[in-house]
Amino acid sequence: MNEVLPELDELLFSSVEGVLVESVEVSNTVVRVRARTTAGRAVCPGCGCRSGRIHGSYLRFPRDLPIAGKFVVVSLRVRRFVCEEESCERKTFVEQVHGLTRRFGRRTERLRSTLVSVGLALVGRAGARMTDAFKVPVSRNTLLRLIASLPDPAAATPRVVGVDEYAQRKGRVYGSVLVDVETRRPVDLLPDREADTLAAWLAERPGIEIVCRDRAPLFAEGATRGAPQALQVADRWHLWHNLGEAAEKCVYRHRGCLRPTPQLPRWPDGGKGRGMVVSVLRENNRSRTVVIDIENVRSRYGPSAAAEPASRGRRYRTDPRKRHD
Repeated sequence: MNEVLPELDELLFSSVEGVLVESVEVSNTVVRVRARTTAGRAVCPGCGCRSGRIHGSYLRFPRDLPIAGKFVVVSLRVRRFVCEEESCERKTFVEQVHGLTRRFGRRTERLRSTLVSVGLALVGRAGARMTDAFKVPVSRNTLLRLIASLPDPAAATPRVVGVDEYAQRKGRVYGSVLVDVETRRPVDLLPDREADTLAAWLAERPGIEIVCRDRAPLFAEGATRGAPQALQVADRWHLWHNLGEAAEKCVYRHRGCLRPTPQLPRWPDGGKGRGMVVSVLRENNRSRTVVIDIENVRSRYGPSAAAEPASRGRRYRTDPRKRHD
């Protein structure tokens, strides 16, 4: 077994320095790896000074990536050091193995990065089902927490930015959303829709060349003060919306000029009859309205004369409740 331990150390912790494998225990479902740290000194997270004075040690049990479908738990012995800097607020601190552990972490860094990749690709319930297949089952809320803990990606200053309001609580609380018009991706959310807030945000990004906004006076004032060098334009949606409102008001204002709806001709008996109105096209492309009295047609030619012509051929009467083969 002593001959195999160096190979296991190289296999399990090849990318981690300062860790030594002591033993490996394999059961039906779990693989337990016992290891300890070997670094002589550690860096204090409070003041950044290195210390070699050991206060004590204890065991940590971070979970690692599975092996052959079995859970892997690392029984890692870490040490607590005494900070030798008198001005430091931390009297003691625990060493962290770079690339393997982090403070308050219950998973190794490589398992954490794998779960983050699954969460970014699938998120939620689908990601949780995929982790079951990987033999590292976690809940969907765990995946969402891992994604939320990621730092925001560095975003370049957009050249064309669009600004509009959004409702945090409709009718009461509103904020401002800023979007990169060229990439169609949201850039930032502002807590309100005041001109001072927008002006301060634009002043921190002098590379903005065009501001696309609606006709709200607060956005106009904020864009003028925060980015005086930028060209202000109206976005397409508000242009079409304003054009539609103007056309509707114009039609409503001139509704008296519209041609009245033509009325159908009255029957000779004062409107008591029933009939059909047929438009006949003349040779000179003018239509003539012809009224056919259905009652007269029925009294002269029979009750079925005004109905649609019956299909030719013999008709059979069948019982729909009986089976006909």
